[in-house]
Amino acid sequence: MSNSTGNSAISQAKQGHGLIDAPPGLKGVVVTETKLGDVRGEEGFFHYREYSAIDLARAYSLEEVWHLMIEGHLPNTAELAAFKEELATTRRIDPEVADALPAIAKVGDPWNPLDGLRTALSLACTAEGLGPCIDLTPEQRRRDALFVCNQVPILAANLWRARSGESLLDPDPRLGHAGDYLRMVAAESPSNGRARALEQYLISTIDHGFNASTFTARVIAATGADIGGCAVGALGAFSGPLHGGALARSLDTLDKIGHAENIDRFVRPRIEAGERIMGFGHAVYRTRDPRAQLLLEISERLGGEKAELARQVETRVVEIFSELKPGREIHTNVEFYAGVLLDACGIPRPMFTSTFATSRVIGWTANVLEQAHDKQIIRPSARYTGPKAPAALPQR
Repeated sequence: MSNSTGNSAISQAKQGHGLIDAPPGLKGVVVTETKLGDVRGEEGFFHYREYSAIDLARAYSLEEVWHLMIEGHLPNTAELAAFKEELATTRRIDPEVADALPAIAKVGDPWNPLDGLRTALSLACTAEGLGPCIDLTPEQRRRDALFVCNQVPILAANLWRARSGESLLDPDPRLGHAGDYLRMVAAESPSNGRARALEQYLISTIDHGFNASTFTARVIAATGADIGGCAVGALGAFSGPLHGGALARSLDTLDKIGHAENIDRFVRPRIEAGERIMGFGHAVYRTRDPRAQLLLEISERLGGEKAELARQVETRVVEIFSELKPGREIHTNVEFYAGVLLDACGIPRPMFTSTFATSRVIGWTANVLEQAHDKQIIRPSARYTGPKAPAALPQR
């Protein structure tokens, strides 16, 4: 389709005179403009604002990158101090919400922490009285965004504690966002090494283009809904095994392999059968996921047998795939080493996806704030393919 023809088709669609067929999954379709960042899959590169996300994770704190996403620039010393003070004002849990957490944590067998988080976050936002974005000033929306981001780690950690029969813990304002989350999960202050490792992981997963959950958040935001509703909807999309729910499955693969001598016996028949190896392949990247190298380095810094096994598995999967499918490549994605890192930090495996959500909610809310400036509701069309209508009603 030529550019003029394409523009004409878009113009007709806007006027209700025609439809534009999109590829399955909206692959390659640009639906809006953003200043928050981008993913360049062919290069194996992604960025927040104008900075490499991986470089930010290596050099900055989570709060500094959070400020970048919300304010558009990295903070100076005074701005960072003020931002941390502002974060502290919503780093709390409503007493009525706290009272409800044990009941929420009892529902479900097996219990899914992300389901509990979704319920608890909805309740917390209701208790806080978050209003529709369309009715709020930019300052009010910003305040609600910070509230939602602060609630996710507090609720996730305390739901886990309630499920485990432990008492709930209040946040500790003396600790950073990542370190305090680890403290609430484990009921002890983490080492600096573990806190920094988790922080770097969280920074690297704040945002990643228009993935399913981010797009969901923006669709909800386009209706003028409150920021809590946008985040809860995003959590629903995030729970899927093809999205945020893949972390534990990658670590399960390493457990099934067990030892280096079992790699070929486990991997080769699966590649021959065309089965997916969890932790490998990505919908966007055609090179190695840049987060994989960072998380590998952090995992090896933390140490442990799983980190060494993961590196060996990656090497052999790439070699076997190249042998069996010449001309094609396969690479690790963020989930492969993320599970190893979170395990080394002491995060329980059922909590992996909830932990992932404690960073991704920063990206969701940044996208919601950006979307709130656009008053156009997102309302695509579907092509009906059922029986011809109208049909006569059947006789009864």
